Amino acid sequence: MADGGIRLNMGVRDWALLIVLSLLWGGSFFFVEVALTALPPFTLVLLRVGLAAAALHVFLRFSGLGMPSGWRVWAAFFGMGLLNNAIPFTLLVWGQTQITSGLASILNATAPLFTVIVAHAATRDERLTGGRLAGVVIGFAGVALMIGPDALAGLGDDLLAQIACLAAALSYAFAGVFGRRFARMGVKPVQTAAGQVTASSLLLLPLVLLVDRPWSLPMPGPGAWAAIVALALLSTALAYILYFRILSTSGATNLLLVTLLIPPTAILLGVTILGERLEAIHVAGMALIALGLAAIDGRPARAARALFSP
Repeated sequence: MADGGIRLNMGVRDWALLIVLSLLWGGSFFFVEVALTALPPFTLVLLRVGLAAAALHVFLRFSGLGMPSGWRVWAAFFGMGLLNNAIPFTLLVWGQTQITSGLASILNATAPLFTVIVAHAATRDERLTGGRLAGVVIGFAGVALMIGPDALAGLGDDLLAQIACLAAALSYAFAGVFGRRFARMGVKPVQTAAGQVTASSLLLLPLVLLVDRPWSLPMPGPGAWAAIVALALLSTALAYILYFRILSTSGATNLLLVTLLIPPTAILLGVTILGERLEAIHVAGMALIALGLAAIDGRPARAARALFSP
């Protein structure tokens, strides 16, 4: 175990939570596409974090936990809200108005690559190793293979939108490292999630009022509202409770591996729920992702060395 209680080698429970988180965030790309048919990007992001904040505060009220006070913890909430919500959500949602969701998800999957570099520079217990870097690169190759060459057809076009998606991934990397402080401050994951999305809502409100003028927009239809509510409650409120739980025990680098898991979980959901066909390229991509995750985890390699050592 590394400093501060971080386990660089995740246990079964942490891997399970990471898979659930990938399911919740994998659905967010679909929900965003549906909601964007009725709302501009800034208003959508504000509704996402605002509804999530309201739901989490109701939960805290009935659970008796309450919210921490003090300027230091709220300054940290605002820093986390900026890095983990306001900046990346806005950049990704705007990016999806210019490029396909498949290309956006590939660019989003660069987050672990950025994270291993940021965590190496900013922490003492998440140092960069050859195995971890190789694992992330292999996993990223699996994501690109699984989503397929068609998603890469627009690579080079709409350059500003692609840079926006990469900047969002970089912001996620800094947020993962920044967010480790909440466990040291004694703030529970659900409180951190509530504080983060509350701060994000306050940061985004002036921008939305100035740019989108939401009172002048037509009312979204039932389908768009269903997507907004699912995006807020599942892909934001619940997802961030899991996010901060994993971050407090397994660190930023392991946490951001979720972006490698989002494409395979989304494809498997399509196969099991929608009856979509599982192609050979999907299986090959999943195999590469599994190989990359095994290299990052390190235990299979250590077990093999122990088995074949004299």
